[in-house]
Amino acid sequence: MTKAISLTDVVKRYRRGRETVEVLHGLNLDIDEGEFVAIMGPSGSGKSTLLNLIGGLDRPDAGVVTVAEQRIDRMSGGELTRWRAGHVGFVFQFYNLMPALNAAANVELPLLLLPLSRAERRARVAAALKIVGLQDRARHKPSELSGGQQQRVAIARALVSDPPVLVCDEPTGDLDRQTANEILDLLRALSQRHGKTVVMVTHDQKAADVASRQLHVDKGQLTDMARAA
Repeated sequence: MTKAISLTDVVKRYRRGRETVEVLHGLNLDIDEGEFVAIMGPSGSGKSTLLNLIGGLDRPDAGVVTVAEQRIDRMSGGELTRWRAGHVGFVFQFYNLMPALNAAANVELPLLLLPLSRAERRARVAAALKIVGLQDRARHKPSELSGGQQQRVAIARALVSDPPVLVCDEPTGDLDRQTANEILDLLRALSQRHGKTVVMVTHDQKAADVASRQLHVDKGQLTDMARAA
């Protein structure tokens, strides 16, 4: 099985006033292509830091981070920006949609960083909205959509550049249970049917149970791993 994500001896430190705090301590992790992985742990355990390293939003102080067969820990800021545009899709708890833009325009935003024609962008937007079941809501603004529909738009936006990896930070944290289950089913389908590698931070054990594998982060280390049968 090909590795989608590999972290080797990763250390991450932050400055808090005069103090230096080490958040991750020589962490090692391999995630296969197409896995749906849930990351759990108490607040301050390092799980969001781990997600940011995988998504290329942050760099380690030591160690190697390889995502989609590229050493992203060696990249400059500009190189990381270009790399993220085609390799990682981001899904957040509060959707982060532009309120003045309709669903289609929100989904199109990541494509503006890529060398695509207007027709190519429109085709990709239509395909992404179809995958999340919102092709009939393309002209609706976020205020005209339910919370679950807004999160589906956010997932379509994450998918539109066809990245191999999706990183999701509490994607169901603002949703009721039924709607959360629908979003989790969608993420699982993206992993199983579309081959996306999905890495999700969550505090919700029921959400984590939908993943094919669970990682527990505590005090900057992976303390437990479990695979679904």
